[in-house]
Amino acid sequence: MPATRTTPVQPIATTAPAAAPATTSAPTPLWWIWLAAWPVTAVFVLSNAATPLYVLWQHDIGFSKGTLTVVFAFYIVGLIGSLLVSGVASDRLGRKPVLLPALALGLAACLIFGTATSVTALIMARLFTGIAVGAVVSAGMAAVTDVAGPERKRTAALLASCAMVFGAGLGPLLAGVLSELAPAPTTTVFVVEAVVLVGAVLVVLRMPVPRPEGRDRGAWVRVPGVPRGNGRQLALGIAVFAPGITATSFVLSLGPSLLSGLLGTTDRIVAGAVAFAMFLTATGVQFAVQKLRRRTVLTAGAAVTALSMATLAAAVHSGAVAMLVLAALLAGAGQGMGQLGGLSLLNAGIPPQRLAEANAALNVGGYVPAGLLPVSAGYLSDAVGLTTGATVFAAVLLGLAALGGLVVLATGRGVTDPA
Repeated sequence: MPATRTTPVQPIATTAPAAAPATTSAPTPLWWIWLAAWPVTAVFVLSNAATPLYVLWQHDIGFSKGTLTVVFAFYIVGLIGSLLVSGVASDRLGRKPVLLPALALGLAACLIFGTATSVTALIMARLFTGIAVGAVVSAGMAAVTDVAGPERKRTAALLASCAMVFGAGLGPLLAGVLSELAPAPTTTVFVVEAVVLVGAVLVVLRMPVPRPEGRDRGAWVRVPGVPRGNGRQLALGIAVFAPGITATSFVLSLGPSLLSGLLGTTDRIVAGAVAFAMFLTATGVQFAVQKLRRRTVLTAGAAVTALSMATLAAAVHSGAVAMLVLAALLAGAGQGMGQLGGLSLLNAGIPPQRLAEANAALNVGGYVPAGLLPVSAGYLSDAVGLTTGATVFAAVLLGLAALGGLVVLATGRGVTDPA
């Protein structure tokens, strides 16, 4: 009898672990990956929604083109400051504890923008917007990758990048249309955007993101970086992404002034439509080149950004609206390819517990020149005229884009392109 009691014990002990494979989680549905990108889109709608409205605020409040670029630059200040902590915080605490306060700041920015009557209010609204965007480009874009899972990293990079640039273009288009057709031209768009942000809050609350696994013990506030051995991927991404986003930042900050002053049109729908077309191009080109080698995407992005600056110089000297629009479209394509190439490199080689910080590092490298160069061009335009200021800016950025392309060609061999 004792023997008959002990023989059933062995099958019970061995069959319990055998049932474990049945509990493995299924891949997250594709629709959740798209939905996870919604908070990125929502915040980036806010990021550029003010672009067509600066002409109105300049008329009502009274400030120069130099002051306008300073208002724009406070967005960069908030963004860079946010990136110094949001990537690390997201990797340690999780995506939601970073995203929810960012969305709350976005709602506060909507309130300030919608009631602004001074340059100080515009600066505060832009600062809050920059902080929110900094959190989203680190935690939000990493959350898309988390939801997608390790087997769909390339899809995650594409959707996160497209969510960013599509939102950045949709904001000025909405603002331009609503400011021309709806009452309260500097308020209505921010009421609509507040509703969009509330929807993003609901998405974040339900988002199926895993808990953080990293055990990083470094400082909470620091210049973001990447793990040892991934520096080349980061450098290649910045070499192309930085000139691309600086080109689009110039179009956003001084594009309406070019349209209203140099080229003789004051239609805010036109200003918003140009920005929308620029970022729609940035979105479309990423779908078009997604299957190309990353080195090819980066090289093409640098070349297109350089071409956009040559076209911008021709536009301001000829006074041709069509040339300015073409320059904006080329700038969007350059940013889109640089952004997709950079994000894809990071997604392929950075572990999840450092990915938000890596995203932050890429954006710090891009947004520093995107803040400094347009501000310098704005003050230079006040001093020597818009034509000369824009021409000098175009020449400098053309050189930087060409240098970035050469860096990719010289050091980008061997960049991995997993299927």
